[in-house]
Amino acid sequence: MNRLWVQLTLAFSLVVLVAVGAIAFLINRATGAEFRQYITHSGMQAAGSGIQQLVEYYQQQGNWEGVEKLLAGGVYVAEPLGIGRPMMGIAERRLDILLADAGGRVVFDSTHQAEGRRLRSGEKSRALKVTIPDSGQVIGYLLLSFPDPAARLGVLEQAFLNRVRRVLFIGAGLAVGLALVVGAFLSHSLTAPLQRLASAARSVGKGHLDHQVKVEGSAEMAEVGQAFNEMIAALKDAELQRKNLMADIAHELRTPLTVLQGNLQAILDGVYALDRAEISHLYDETRLLSRLVDDLRELALADAGQLQLNLRPTDVAQVILSTLDTLALAAEAQQVTLTSQIADDLPPVQADPDRVAQVLRNLLVNALRHTPPGGLVTAQARPAGDAVEITIADTGEGIAPEDLPHVFERFWRADPSRARADRFADSTGLGLSIAQSLVEAHGGRIWVESTPGKGAVFGFTLPLAPPPSYAST
Repeated sequence: MNRLWVQLTLAFSLVVLVAVGAIAFLINRATGAEFRQYITHSGMQAAGSGIQQLVEYYQQQGNWEGVEKLLAGGVYVAEPLGIGRPMMGIAERRLDILLADAGGRVVFDSTHQAEGRRLRSGEKSRALKVTIPDSGQVIGYLLLSFPDPAARLGVLEQAFLNRVRRVLFIGAGLAVGLALVVGAFLSHSLTAPLQRLASAARSVGKGHLDHQVKVEGSAEMAEVGQAFNEMIAALKDAELQRKNLMADIAHELRTPLTVLQGNLQAILDGVYALDRAEISHLYDETRLLSRLVDDLRELALADAGQLQLNLRPTDVAQVILSTLDTLALAAEAQQVTLTSQIADDLPPVQADPDRVAQVLRNLLVNALRHTPPGGLVTAQARPAGDAVEITIADTGEGIAPEDLPHVFERFWRADPSRARADRFADSTGLGLSIAQSLVEAHGGRIWVESTPGKGAVFGFTLPLAPPPSYAST
C-alpha cells in the first residue's frame, strides 16, 4: 500500500470515480427533469382547445379579469395506459394551472399559492405563450404542471428513465474499471524509472561507481536520471582524486620518514657519528613533516569551509612589501631580482593580512623555484573594479598549455621525476592548492597565465574593504 505506483493508481481511480459519479448524477438528474418537462409540455399541447378558449376570453374582455371562472373547472390531459395496467383505453389526469399576463404577473393559480407575484425566469421559460393568432401578440403565459411530480410519468415513461439510469450506472462502472487498469499501467510506467534509480543508488552505495542509469521517461524523470549520472561521475572523479591524494600523501610522508629511519639506523650502527650536523639534517626532515601535516590540515579545513579568517581593512601594499623583504635573501642567493609595481591609489581590501601574506609567499616561492639565475620576479597590484588585483610574474621556463588546468591540484608536478632537491627545502607540493583555498575563502579568485619559454603570471583578487561607517552624534 505504501508503493508509489499503488498510490498513484488509487489516486487516479479516485479522481475518475468522483468525476464519473458526478457526471452520472448530473446526467441522471437532468434527464429526469427534462423528460418530465417534456411530458408536461406534451400535456400542455394536448390542452390546445383550452388555450383557444383563453384567447377568445381575452379578446372579448380585453384583459384577464374574471378568468378564474373559466379555469375553475380545471384542465385535463389524456394519458395512454402503459404496461402493467389493463389495456382499457385512455385515462385522464388533472393539471395544475398557472396563468400570467403579458407582463409576467400571475393572475390565476389553481393552487392559490402564487397569485399576484411575477413569474420566475425558469417558470417563464417553461410556460406556453398565449398569443392572438392573427397578430401574434403575446397576451399571457400558461404553465401547466402535474400536482404530484412522481405521478407525471406512466409506466412506459418510468421504464425509459430506469433504462437510462441503468446505462449510466453500467457506463460509470466500466469507466472506473478502465481507470483502474489504465491507472495501474500508467503508474507503473511512471515509477519504473524511479525503481531503477533506487536500484542504481543501492549499487553505488556498495561501491560500484561505474553504474549508470538510462535517461528515459518524462522530462522531469529524464532530468533526475541525468543528474544521477552526473553525480556518479562526480563521485567517481572524487574517489579517483582521493586515491591519488592518499598515494601522494603516502609518497610525501615516506621520503622524510625514510631519511629519518635510514640516518638513525646508520647512527645506531656507528656508520654516522652523532654530531651536530647530522642532528641538524634530521631536524630539517622533521620540520618538513610538520609543515606537510599543517598544510594538509589547512586544506582539510578549507574543504570543510572552516578556515578561520580575521577579516579587516588591510593595506595590501604593505603586506606585499613585507613579504618581498622576507624572501629577499633567498632571491639573492638564487641570483633572482625581486621587484614590485604597486599603484599609488591602491584602496584597502577586506582581508586577513596573515593569510594574504601566506598566499603571496606561496606564489613567490613557486616563482623563485622556476626562475633561473639572472631572472626577474615582479609583484604587481592595481585596482580592478570592486577588488584589488595582485599578480606575481616570473621569467622562468613557463607552463605548457596542457599543464595549466592542473597547476592548482594537490601534489601535482609538471615533471613527476623532479627530485626534492630541485625544490625549496620546506616545500610540500601543496603551496598553490593552499593559495587557491585561501583566496577563494576571501571571496576572490585565482588564475594562472603562461607562455612556454616566457615565464608565468599568477594572479588573484581580493574584495575592497567596505567604506567606514560614522556613528551619528
